[in-house]
Amino acid sequence: MEKVKQQGKFPKTSKEWELRLYVAGQTPKSLAAFANLKKICEDHLAGEYHIEVIDLLKNPKLASGDQILAIPTLVRKLPEPIRKIIGDLSNTERVLVGLDIREQK
Repeated sequence: MEKVKQQGKFPKTSKEWELRLYVAGQTPKSLAAFANLKKICEDHLAGEYHIEVIDLLKNPKLASGDQILAIPTLVRKLPEPIRKIIGDLSNTERVLVGLDIREQK
């Protein structure tokens, strides 16, 4: 997995979502989390996002910056406030509510 920048046709002044996905190697759970996140972003954020995948096996010191205690963990950096979701992101409704894309029912 690599850093993915998704540039939409929207200007930088529009609301852009900055997401970091912390993983540990290319485990099935890490790959599932990335695939689930990519699908959610494509379906709900209309190209106004970029995803940074941080592999803690390669850069373990980066875990302390966002206080990562479990993996995979998704961190929403922008828009503020910062939000975190732990797991493979397979529960789309939980992810949408957690990222504040959709209100809780």
